[in-house]
Amino acid sequence: MKYLLLSYTPAAAWDAATADVPSEEALAAFAVYQEFERELVASGEFVTSEGLGHPAVSTTVRRTAGGVVATDGPFAELKEVLASFAVIDVASHERAVEIVARIVAALGEPIEIRPIMGEDFGA
Repeated sequence: MKYLLLSYTPAAAWDAATADVPSEEALAAFAVYQEFERELVASGEFVTSEGLGHPAVSTTVRRTAGGVVATDGPFAELKEVLASFAVIDVASHERAVEIVARIVAALGEPIEIRPIMGEDFGA
């Protein structure tokens, strides 16, 4: 079953990371994550992963009483922002939690696990 992993980071941390050179601690955590990603590729459980652009350059499209409107930036002022996503294809929800626990231990930021609806959804 495929799962979408949504990685969040505090907005202030995002701003600091994009303005400065990453800390040694951040670089070390990222190296641990990259090694773990290689393990998931080797096991066939890794599908894809991407970092996202800063929320300030996003566009939100929503329906209003006056019609559909596109506005700059995120939908609301957020304390945490969606920083990246990954897709894994694993045998069970328990395996997804095991994988995410290792990532969170390395990176320190929360990750939301969402099943991807497909032909085996709910199986």
